Amino acid sequence: MINKYFNIIANSSKYSVFLLLGLSLFFFVGLGNTHLFDWDEINFAESAREMIASNDYLRVQINFSPFWEKPPFFFWLQVGAMKLFGINEFAARFPNALFGLIYLLSFYFIGKKHFSAKFGLIWAIVFFGSFLPHLYFKSGIIDPVFNYFIFMSIYFMMRVLGKEEDKIGKLAIYSGLFSGLSVITKGPVGFLLLGLTLLVYLILKKFKPFPKIKYILLFLAGMIAVIGAWLSMEVAQNGIAIVQQFIEYQIELFNQPVAGHAQPFYYHFVVVFIGCFPISIFALPYFRRKSERLALDFRVWMLSLFWVVIILFSISTTKIIHYSSMTYIPLSFLAAFFLYQVIQQKEAWKKYQTVLFVIVGSVWAVILIVLPVIMKNKELLFPYMNDPFAVESMKTPIYWSGYEFLIGVFFLIGMILSTIFLKRGMINKALVTISKTVAFSLLLVLFFILPKIEGFTQGPVISFYESIQGEDCYVESYGYKSYAQYYYFQQPYGLSEKRKDQTWLLTGNVDKDVYMVSKSTNTELDANANFKLVRKVGGFRFYKRSLE
Repeated sequence: MINKYFNIIANSSKYSVFLLLGLSLFFFVGLGNTHLFDWDEINFAESAREMIASNDYLRVQINFSPFWEKPPFFFWLQVGAMKLFGINEFAARFPNALFGLIYLLSFYFIGKKHFSAKFGLIWAIVFFGSFLPHLYFKSGIIDPVFNYFIFMSIYFMMRVLGKEEDKIGKLAIYSGLFSGLSVITKGPVGFLLLGLTLLVYLILKKFKPFPKIKYILLFLAGMIAVIGAWLSMEVAQNGIAIVQQFIEYQIELFNQPVAGHAQPFYYHFVVVFIGCFPISIFALPYFRRKSERLALDFRVWMLSLFWVVIILFSISTTKIIHYSSMTYIPLSFLAAFFLYQVIQQKEAWKKYQTVLFVIVGSVWAVILIVLPVIMKNKELLFPYMNDPFAVESMKTPIYWSGYEFLIGVFFLIGMILSTIFLKRGMINKALVTISKTVAFSLLLVLFFILPKIEGFTQGPVISFYESIQGEDCYVESYGYKSYAQYYYFQQPYGLSEKRKDQTWLLTGNVDKDVYMVSKSTNTELDANANFKLVRKVGGFRFYKRSLE
C-alpha cells in the first residue's frame, strides 16, 4: 500500500509539493518553545535586533559596536521575520524553518529533473528524516541558509561543466550569484568551499572538462555583482577596513581554536556519522563503490564536496558541531541514490548496514531513554562531577514527570520496525517509518525535554534579564562571555559608550544602576564594595551597583 501511494505522490508534482509542505510544518512547530541558546543563536538574533533598534540595516553590530565577523544577509532575513512576528525566538528561527521547506522542494525538483520524480521525493524525505539535518532547521544559526547557497552554486556549476544544455552562460551567472549570496551570508569561506570542491572534481577528472574562460568570467560577474552591491554600501558607510577584518577573522578561525572550541581531528567524522542517522548508514556503500557515471556526474561532485568539508574543518583547530553541516547535503544525496537503486533492484541492501543501523539507532534510543532518567535523579551524579558550576546549575529546581523516557521508547520501537522492513526489502516502508520516527521524536524532545535542560543551563540568567527589562540601567556578564544580557534585557540604543569599559562599570562614576552576572564559581564581586549580591539561582550570581 505504501509503495502504491509513494509512487502516486512522487509522480505528481502537485501531490509532492503538498506532501513536502506538510512535512515542513515540523520545522515551524515549536520554534519559540525554548529560549535562544548562547552563544550563536543569541548572538545572531541580537545583531538583527540591534539593526532594528538603531535603524541601521547595513552595519552588523553587537552591543551596538561593529561586529565584523559576519556579513549581514542572514540578519536581514531575521530582521524581516522580526518585523512580521516581533522580536522573539520564533522570528529569530523562522528563516531557517522557511529554508527547510526550500531545501525539500529543491531536492525534489532537482532530483526529478536529472533522475526521476521518485528519486527526488526519496532525497527530500531522507533529508527531512535525519537527526541533525532536521534539527538545524529549528535553529537560529546561519549555516542552513549559508549551506543552501553553496549547494546551489555548486549545482549550477555542475550544469555548466555538464555541457548538456543550452544557455550555459546563464547557468554560470546563476552559480556566481549563489556563490555571492553565500559570501554575504557568512564570509569568504563560501567561495572557498565552492573553489575547493571544483578543484577536487577537476583533479579527479584530470581537468576534463574544464570551464571555458567566458563561463568563468560570467560566474565572476554574477558573484561580484552580489558582493559588490553589498560592499559598495558597506565601504561607503564604514570604510575599507571591513575587508581586512573579514580576512583576519577567517585566518584566526582556521589557525587557532576560537572561544575554546578545540576538538580532536576525528570530531566531525563522529558528529556526522552519529548525528546524521540514518542517512550516514544509507550512504555508506556509495563512498567506495565505483558506480556508473550519473547525470551531471552528481556522485563525484557530492563526494568531492563531502570530503572537502569534512577534511577542511577537521584540519581547522576550531571545531563546532555545525561547521560540518555542509556535509549533510552530499550525504543525503548518496543515501537517497543508494535507496533508490535498492528500490529499483539495482543494488542490494548490505548486511553490515543493518548492523550499523541497529547500533547507531540504539545509541540514539539510549540517549533519549537514559537522559531523562538521569535528569530526574540528577542528585546521584553530583558526587562524581568535577565541575562545581555544572553541579550548581543542575540544582536549579526543574520538574521532570518521569515519563519523558517514553520518547526514547517510541524512537526505539520505530527504529526496530524500520530495521525489520529493511531486512525484508521493504525500503519505502522503512524510509517512511524511520523518517516519521525521527521527526516526531525530535518534536517531542523539543516540547518535553529541551525546555527542561535549557531551564537549568541558562534559564535562571535569562529569567533575570527578562525581569529587569525596561529598567534604566547597564547590564553585563562578569568573568564569562555571553550575549544573553543584550538580547533578553533588550538593551536600548543610545547608551553611554563608557559602558563598554568594564572597569568603568565596576569602579567608575556611573550614571545608572549596574547589574553584573557571574557564574556561581566566581565570587570576585563579593569583594567589590560597590556591588551587592541580590540573587543567587542555579549556577549564577546576580549583583547590583546602585547609584543611591
